[in-house]
Amino acid sequence: QGQLVESGGTLVQPGGSLRLSCVASGFSIRTEIMVWYRQAPGKQRERVAGISSGRDPTYADFVEGRFTISRDSAKNTIYLQMNSLKPEDTGVYYCNTARRDVPWGQGTQVTVSA
Repeated sequence: QGQLVESGGTLVQPGGSLRLSCVASGFSIRTEIMVWYRQAPGKQRERVAGISSGRDPTYADFVEGRFTISRDSAKNTIYLQMNSLKPEDTGVYYCNTARRDVPWGQGTQVTVSA
């Protein structure tokens, strides 16, 4: 069935950086389009970035070149490097496949505030 464990979120000041990690188990990320999602308070979960074999990563428009998604297949882990963080990036960040067919993890809270 698979499991996802996100980590790396914390409180950071505007303009700061964070690196999120998502460790997958029970399936191989090599065979999946892996996606970072986020959910802000009171809003629906939205796609942030996606990565898959043989294709360029994709990003939501609001990323504006500030984030980089990557993966380490040997560790079955995906990452999200976030730079130039803004208050509107605040939310819980999750990873999953593009089909969202793995049970959601607990997510990792990112708070951007002075």
